[in-house]
Amino acid sequence: MSDTDLIELEEEEHTSQLTAPVFRRILTLLKPHWKWVLGFLITIALTSALDAWFTYLNKQIVDTGIVPGDKARVMQLAVIYGVFQLLQAGFVFTFIYLAGVLGERVQYDLRKMLFNHLQDLSLSYYAQNAVGRLIARVTSDTGRVADLLTWGVVDTTWAVMNIITSVTFMALINWRLALIVFTVIPLMLFIAVQFRKRILVEYRTARRTNSKITGAFNENFQGVRVVKALLREDENTREFQGLTTQMYNASYRAAWLSALFLPTVQIIAALALGVIVGYGGTQIQVGMMTIGGIQAFVSYLTFMMWPIQDLARVYAEMQHSIASAERIFKLADTPPEVHDRPGAVPAETLMGEIEFDHVDFFYEDRKPVLTDFTLKVKPGETIALVGPTGGGKSTIVNLLCRFYEPRSGVIRINGRDYRDYTLASIHSRIGIVLQTPHLFSGSVRDNIRYGRLEAADEEIVEAAKIAGAHDFIVTLEKGYDHNVGEGGNLLSVGQKQLISLARAVLARPELFIMDEATSSVDTLTEALIQKGMENLMQGRTSFVIAHRLSTIRRADRILVIENGRIAEQGTHAELLKLRGHYYRLYTQQFRHELEARYGVAEEEMKEEREALAAD
Repeated sequence: MSDTDLIELEEEEHTSQLTAPVFRRILTLLKPHWKWVLGFLITIALTSALDAWFTYLNKQIVDTGIVPGDKARVMQLAVIYGVFQLLQAGFVFTFIYLAGVLGERVQYDLRKMLFNHLQDLSLSYYAQNAVGRLIARVTSDTGRVADLLTWGVVDTTWAVMNIITSVTFMALINWRLALIVFTVIPLMLFIAVQFRKRILVEYRTARRTNSKITGAFNENFQGVRVVKALLREDENTREFQGLTTQMYNASYRAAWLSALFLPTVQIIAALALGVIVGYGGTQIQVGMMTIGGIQAFVSYLTFMMWPIQDLARVYAEMQHSIASAERIFKLADTPPEVHDRPGAVPAETLMGEIEFDHVDFFYEDRKPVLTDFTLKVKPGETIALVGPTGGGKSTIVNLLCRFYEPRSGVIRINGRDYRDYTLASIHSRIGIVLQTPHLFSGSVRDNIRYGRLEAADEEIVEAAKIAGAHDFIVTLEKGYDHNVGEGGNLLSVGQKQLISLARAVLARPELFIMDEATSSVDTLTEALIQKGMENLMQGRTSFVIAHRLSTIRRADRILVIENGRIAEQGTHAELLKLRGHYYRLYTQQFRHELEARYGVAEEEMKEEREALAAD
């Protein structure tokens, strides 16, 4: 388990104090489904009322049927009891069905809202937030809020109606005894809520510790060689024992409080029952109370214990749901950092001149990535970007794709600030092949067609041939219908790269970007990708970030990027003659490749370096 996963688990345990604005906003989620809400509230209210009425009906059976020995009356009331039991069964089915459907609809609305909003958020948001955290927002958090608005409301309505109807019927039987019971209810509610709070604190501690234990298990299993090499077994065992002791203590306290909770409530109820039976007995003697009435009072008081516990449970769960809602609304309220300006127009083409005009950019304050970066690119020109890691190469193409926007300065396309164009019109004309290709679950055909869903099968095959992917695709078991697996895990890195290149070919981009697309493949696959790149780059403006400098020798212009600036620029031959940054990078890489391939020693490389210098 990663640190991100542990943070996510701990965040899931966080609870928030109930806040009126958040709760009101949660309730607005029910507005589009008010008919369903009204339906299940009415049916559950009727169900609760019938529950209380059945107890009163039992009183009538005892007082007017059994005690006088009136069999006809008993049969009459029994038939009424049976008919209304069938009616209640219908109510129970109805409110469970309505609540279930409502919960799914609310959850669907929330997930759809979040998913659509996540599509609009800028790349910077994903760089700052862990994927697991975002998945939790769309899955577990939406589920909690939906449960609050359905089963939470069901349990609350059922509990409140049971208490109200029970007290009402008790008042009809004997209002003096009802007052005694009514004074006990707040005390039972208070005790129930306090116990729930304490139990939740202990369970939360136990679950947080459990997540740490899981993480410790995972790290020790994955790093077992390091553990043994550094003799960390005893220290790891001590740390693990400390965590398990913490979890045991918290679980023990939670279990102890849970065991104490119900007896405490039962003792209070028993005291109330004692008062009812004692006072009721004297009332029977003077003819102001019946046997059935005493029985009904006892049933009502016992009956109210479960609703009180339910209210305490719902209150505790509501805190979790409020915390989930806060996280959902925080995500939903996050504005996209990059968005269309008012009055933005579609870009007719990206095949004009591209200009970076004194562009500054940083991801974090006081840590500049690009400083006063200026560059002009002619239509159809191939620009290669090389240089050390962290120099700003990927930032240049990210800005060009408008995944980010300059902090200062302007990027122009066709002589116009590219922020005047709509994002969709820019992105639809860009093709990107990344260092780590990503394929989606499905067939090879689906992945190639991903950028142009209307493309015909013939166009897919032609794109694969241009990219150099067709030959290996037809050798797969099902050819173009072969399943690539999740993330393309059933294919090699090189095969995934060729398919992603075919996807870019099919999209017919006007601006093409390769971000170290050959750095993770073998030499043979690199040659295939290089050939596909050359086919795709014909007649298009292209930017190529290269790790292997041998792949960019034919670029129209090579830029050496260091510390957010252009240190050198020119053709391959021109930069070698300068004997500067590019020359050192190229000769060093060429030497390392030959040493790795042939075992050539440093002393034996002199002639090769001299030959390169004369190139």
